[in-house]
Amino acid sequence: MPKTSARLLALLSLLQARRDWPGALLAERLDVSPRTVRRDVDRLRELGYPIAAFKGPEGGYRLEAGAELPPLLFDDEQAVALALALQVVSTSGAGVEEAAARALTTIRQVMPARLRHRVDALKVTTVERTATGRGAQVGSGTLTALSSAVHAGEELRFDYAAPTGDRADRPPRRAEPHHLVTYGGRWYLVAWDLDRDDWRTFRADRITPRVPAGPRFSPREVPGGDVAAFVADRFRGSGTPGDWPCRGEVILHAAAASVASYVLDGIVEELGPDHCRLVLGAWSWTGLAATLGRFDADIEVVGPAELTTAFAHLARRYAAAARGPAGERAAAG
Repeated sequence: MPKTSARLLALLSLLQARRDWPGALLAERLDVSPRTVRRDVDRLRELGYPIAAFKGPEGGYRLEAGAELPPLLFDDEQAVALALALQVVSTSGAGVEEAAARALTTIRQVMPARLRHRVDALKVTTVERTATGRGAQVGSGTLTALSSAVHAGEELRFDYAAPTGDRADRPPRRAEPHHLVTYGGRWYLVAWDLDRDDWRTFRADRITPRVPAGPRFSPREVPGGDVAAFVADRFRGSGTPGDWPCRGEVILHAAAASVASYVLDGIVEELGPDHCRLVLGAWSWTGLAATLGRFDADIEVVGPAELTTAFAHLARRYAAAARGPAGERAAAG
């Protein structure tokens, strides 16, 4: 039989894993008698955990929400995972970096030495984006309000700032909130816009919720049924789920292995030791041509014709840039 402290931790982990646990099943999982389970439940109650007993054919226990936060118990893997999550939370843009740092310090202080050494070895360096690409901070109160509206299925009224940050003289927006997501370091609300009768993705850092909330609504399904794919498609500028608006095929005079490591959303097929077929997409034909040019290899366009035209357009533009002002004057003279 495991020691009492280890058994209590195991019991608490089980109670957190599902809502109701029959007493006999707990005894079987812990390899103890039902009487020992009852005694361990009483010990957890003394520590402040609100564990209710329910009657029925199998009779058992349920961990309920309490008015106060009792002492927290984690197994080793949970503690290390929590410490690691708190270290990387500064990249979430949720505006809770200081609170996360304080929570990490508190947890580390109460960890046994064996875990403290493991956590100290997990030092994560956060590389922030440049000033132009860094995700804007969102107040935790705003995120809580948006999440609550999504969970309750209530219409949301909110002020939505202009891209410049100006919030004056703009009518409030009305939407049915469905999902709160992160993409590219920013928080977004995926919602059905009641004024525009269409799906929209709103930047959370530009939202100021109004109270009270509106009436409840019946949930809708995002196009395609997958919110992650839907958001990715919106930022691609694609109206077709799972695809880019512009997709082309080329032959690159480069090894497939070296090309594949830089292709996140494309198809690479090896044609020989030093050339491969690449099918890739982008938000525009010019953008696709420029993306293909970064491989620094000779390119043969397979199709479509729009991609060939885009390469010709870029060729003229790059040739003019290579001549520079002096070259342009000489060519004109």
